[in-house]
Amino acid sequence: MDLDEINRILDLMREHELAEFELEREGVTLRLKKHTVAPWAGAMPPMPQMSFAPPMTGAPPAAPAAGHGEAPALTPADEDVDLAIVKSPIVGTFYRSAEPGAPSFVETGQPVKKGQVLCIIEAMKLMNEINAECDGEVVKVYVENGQAVQYGERLFAIRPA
Repeated sequence: MDLDEINRILDLMREHELAEFELEREGVTLRLKKHTVAPWAGAMPPMPQMSFAPPMTGAPPAAPAAGHGEAPALTPADEDVDLAIVKSPIVGTFYRSAEPGAPSFVETGQPVKKGQVLCIIEAMKLMNEINAECDGEVVKVYVENGQAVQYGERLFAIRPA
């Protein structure tokens, strides 16, 4: 599959107003999904939906010993054992809201649903929505608004529901 063929498919999607298209050929799968333009994006063309949350790693935290009413305090090493960490899939500028002065998409302690927008990362004048990969509660925001982020940098910690 070459670039000309992909461009023809994109033209057909526009012409027939298709929202999604998937093609599997010779072990290669091409999946295209049109995404609506957000109000902050102005007259920019539709952008692909991007989201990323790696699977949780490590063993679950140990249960409290019998007879003790308190859970053990988490050490920094254990801090995100039971958390889904949302990392940046691209290099760009991190924004917590759709436009300056608007409320943040999410706040610490707020419940989120799978697919909910958590933030925007601007890369090369394109606004890329970063979505939650699971239902849960935002327990930590690692990045300040307007800060540059690198690929793989931690953005949010979510405690899965």
